[in-house]
Amino acid sequence: MLWVKTFHIVFIASWFAGLFYLPRIFVNLAMVNPDSVAERERLLLMARKLLRFMTLLAVPALGLGLWLWLGYGIGLGPGNGWMHAKLAVVVVLIGYHYACAQLLRRFEAGANRRGHRWFRWFNEVPVLLMVIAVALVVIKPF
Repeated sequence: MLWVKTFHIVFIASWFAGLFYLPRIFVNLAMVNPDSVAERERLLLMARKLLRFMTLLAVPALGLGLWLWLGYGIGLGPGNGWMHAKLAVVVVLIGYHYACAQLLRRFEAGANRRGHRWFRWFNEVPVLLMVIAVALVVIKPF
């Protein structure tokens, strides 16, 4: 079980690195001068590659988490309300990941209508979600 937990943590940390950085690329894309085609294309390439890589990291992170939960029974049974809350956070994270993919598609289509300030705030969402998830797992408040 400790190996499964170790790899779960490593893949979660790696996935979060992507969730932190991809919106930062969006900030830069939103600030690109319309005349700067090369800069825009370079940032779009970086964003596409990062999205693909972080998706590959999310799959084992989620799979290992399911293994810990259902295979080893971590968070099962009475007195484990924290796990329900953590699973809700995970669902929101998956939605955030999906939202990032949709935002990238808009940038690729030249249809982005949001400014860099909006993306700066959007970039803070995974930080807040990570703090909540870690607190739930470590403190187990309910």
